[in-house]
Amino acid sequence: MRLILSFTLICVLLFTGCLKRNNTKYHFTGNIQVGTLSRTYIINLPPGYNDGNNYSLVIAMHGGGGSGEQFERSSLLSEKANSAGFIVVYPDGVQGNGVLKARTWNAGACCDYARDNNIDDVQFISRLIDKLVAEYKINPKKIYATGHSNGGMMSYRLACELSGKIAAIAPCGSTMVVTSPCIASRAVPVIHFHSEKDTNIPYQGGSGSGPGTVGLHLASLDSVMKLWSDKAACTNPNVVEVSNSRYTLTTWTGCNNNVSIKYYLTKDGGHSWPGGKAGSVIGDPPSTAINANDLLWEFFQQHSLP
Repeated sequence: MRLILSFTLICVLLFTGCLKRNNTKYHFTGNIQVGTLSRTYIINLPPGYNDGNNYSLVIAMHGGGGSGEQFERSSLLSEKANSAGFIVVYPDGVQGNGVLKARTWNAGACCDYARDNNIDDVQFISRLIDKLVAEYKINPKKIYATGHSNGGMMSYRLACELSGKIAAIAPCGSTMVVTSPCIASRAVPVIHFHSEKDTNIPYQGGSGSGPGTVGLHLASLDSVMKLWSDKAACTNPNVVEVSNSRYTLTTWTGCNNNVSIKYYLTKDGGHSWPGGKAGSVIGDPPSTAINANDLLWEFFQQHSLP
């Protein structure tokens, strides 16, 4: 009887162990030394990662004061990555020395500690890409950047300074704040998400109301889209494809090298990730008019590096 029970227990353990292995979600933290700083990140591999190859990588950057862990939680991007089958990495901005120890990105004119100390976040992301491509089954022609607020600003800076490694970007609740001429070696496809109710970074431009943006002169999104449209020599600019009670979609097509630009402006929401969760207990409610994760992934699949 004891032998039978032992055999049964072994079978149960083996069976449940197999189930666990088959349903594993690969989720890790890591770090990389960049100059004198040890930079950290979270990486999420989709279920079944070991059975596939040629994966796309999405670099997802949190807003000022957030973190990779917070952005993963509020954006719900890992859930989308797991179902669609791509890799997502959540790097952490550098931590400030103030009371709140807020993490920020040096996107140019914004924000706070990273800007004030001239942190080389472009080098960090470039080195991170090299490390992940070497360690995981990533297609180097299918690497994309997205981010909210300060993280979205950083996406624009990467498009200017790292266009040889970034195939397309998807900024949200942000604008372009680079302080040097945009030197992109190629026109970069852009899909941008914003809310009319976002007062932290108003879509019309001007001064923002959020931490790090008060007193800054922020570029209007129309001017940002025009800059990228001009780089791509788009022949069909500013076409309003959708305009209803929930959102407006403006597109730029007929661009060189199959580049496309899309700009979603929602009537609801605020300074938040559309289709996600509020970034904090005092954060704005997210838009329900669109789902940023679905739209960015559909857009990214249409673009790769030459």
